[in-house]
Amino acid sequence: MREYELTLIFRPDLGDEGFTTTTERVQGWITGAGGEVLTVTPAGRKRLAFPIKRFRDGFYTVMQVRSRPESIQDVDRHMKLSEDVLRHMFIRR
Repeated sequence: MREYELTLIFRPDLGDEGFTTTTERVQGWITGAGGEVLTVTPAGRKRLAFPIKRFRDGFYTVMQVRSRPESIQDVDRHMKLSEDVLRHMFIRR
């Protein structure tokens, strides 16, 4: 098991309730793939440096995750298919 830092940018039109629901869904993908979410740090709504899918703002979240490398690929696939995730990035710690 390796530790990763996952940075997510969610759509700004989700609102607070949609933001928490989507964060819980991402946590479910990680735990469903055999991983473990250590911490979740919501960074709030911030302005993007450039528009992504016509959005100028986004909700940022940083998660500390412990998982196997094979499981990260499965979670990565889920996030690429999700409409609510504008950008995501895994960094090995």
